[in-house]
Amino acid sequence: MFEPAAMVAIALTFLLAGGVKGVVGLGLPTVSLALLATVFDLTTAMALMIVPSLATNLWQAATGGNARALIRRLWPFLLAATATIWIGAAMLTRLDVGLLTALLGVLLVAYAALGLAGVRITIRPPRERWAGPGFGAANGLLTGLTGSFVVPGVMYLQAIGLPRDMLVQAMGMLFAASTAALGLALGGNRLLDGPLALTSTLALLPAILGMILGQRLRQWLSETAFRRVFFVAILALGLNILVRAGFG
Repeated sequence: MFEPAAMVAIALTFLLAGGVKGVVGLGLPTVSLALLATVFDLTTAMALMIVPSLATNLWQAATGGNARALIRRLWPFLLAATATIWIGAAMLTRLDVGLLTALLGVLLVAYAALGLAGVRITIRPPRERWAGPGFGAANGLLTGLTGSFVVPGVMYLQAIGLPRDMLVQAMGMLFAASTAALGLALGGNRLLDGPLALTSTLALLPAILGMILGQRLRQWLSETAFRRVFFVAILALGLNILVRAGFG
């Protein structure tokens, strides 16, 4: 188990990350990983987020009533995004963790910059057949290497023009499947042990509390304004991780 100060830091991290997810429908893995990676090494941060991310995203994936339609449309993308995680996670034991941490920083900065700039791509239905597996494979590889589920998977889901409710549910499916595969891959590569799994399970409590508080806050806060704040915070965290990777 971790020292008391570290446990407090973990609890506060998931309280905040759960709050972000409660307001905007995504962000728990991104925020928790970015914050934890400033305190712990990348593989520890990835292991700690497994249970809170899986539980909250299963909840999101099951809500909305569009599961069957989304699975029929997205299964090539989801399959590729899940299968290639094993490749990335296997490379964790062979690559410099410092370089992977820097890669996480780059992904977060890129995601935040694109979000702040309002950049969006459009993929028409005839192109989904080949674009889905391509985006999925890239997302899975980067998930296995860095623990970040966002780039370019969320960009793809936005690009195919899903309505808001379907988009939120589709993101839940992507994140839940990716988290489950990442947890199995980390365990298979001996990067997720019993104490880490127990701490990750305990972190579910503040994550759920944060989600509930975030959902209540959504009633009082402009979602557009909050998304802007969210992207600015992710940008700052990404830059911080890059600085730490460069000088650590």
